[in-house]
Amino acid sequence: MDAQSLSQPKQTYRKAPLPFVGQKRNFLKHLIPVLQQNIPNDGAGWTIVDVFGGSGLLAHTTKRTLPKARVIYNDFDGYAERIKNIPDTNRLRDRLAEVLDKQPRDKALNADAKAAVVVIILGFGGYKDLNCLRSWLLYSGKEAATPDCLYGETLYNRLRLSPYPEAADYLDGLDITSQSFETLLPRYAGQDNTLLILDPPYVCTQQGMYANQTYFGMVPFLTLAQMVRPPFVFFSSTRSEFLDYLGFLRQYKPQEWTNWAGFGQVTIRDTLSKGSCYEDNMVYRFER
Repeated sequence: MDAQSLSQPKQTYRKAPLPFVGQKRNFLKHLIPVLQQNIPNDGAGWTIVDVFGGSGLLAHTTKRTLPKARVIYNDFDGYAERIKNIPDTNRLRDRLAEVLDKQPRDKALNADAKAAVVVIILGFGGYKDLNCLRSWLLYSGKEAATPDCLYGETLYNRLRLSPYPEAADYLDGLDITSQSFETLLPRYAGQDNTLLILDPPYVCTQQGMYANQTYFGMVPFLTLAQMVRPPFVFFSSTRSEFLDYLGFLRQYKPQEWTNWAGFGQVTIRDTLSKGSCYEDNMVYRFER
């Protein structure tokens, strides 16, 4: 690589290159100043752990914001593998376009078109990105945990109209691991100059889109809450029970409250449908 290439700034992504449920792109403009205001010198001497790494967008943004920090991306859902296989994903998209370009957009496929789509997917010899297939063929909000589940659903023509950018530099500079939070957190929680970024599955909601295919129920959540130490940035939603938990701590002040007291909060409100709205929250504390 020549000197000119080395001097060129790295691309910064404002959304994940591939579909992923729960990426926090709407919070990036709030996360970046919180990081800059609380961690000096471009992150030199700091370790930042994205505990529930998901699409890697939070880890990517953190590394671009604090380039001298060590940023650990816990890729528990196999997103790095998906990035590596974008060329195959684009080849499969092109094959499906041969059928779906003749079908009306956003409409259910007739039996013949659906059968042709299934035959193409089954016969494709490369990597099959189930998340992309869901986004191309299912109506928004529908889930399918396996290819067989996908084939049993009503399929729609929601195929992406252009190839995905290859995004080979998206995870540059990150230390990538794949561990449960129970294994990862004890190594880093409470250590000097170590920030935890936590975006866990919503409490008491089914996690059909996540690798473990289970509920992130109350016991895992309480286990996580016991392990968290400041400094941290924690993402949640009113679709979760996290804020109720903080309200409980504030009212009754058990020992765990000392790890959360004095937190800052950013709230973003959004609408699901007419008469239905929710809030996403970023809760943070840097003072130890």
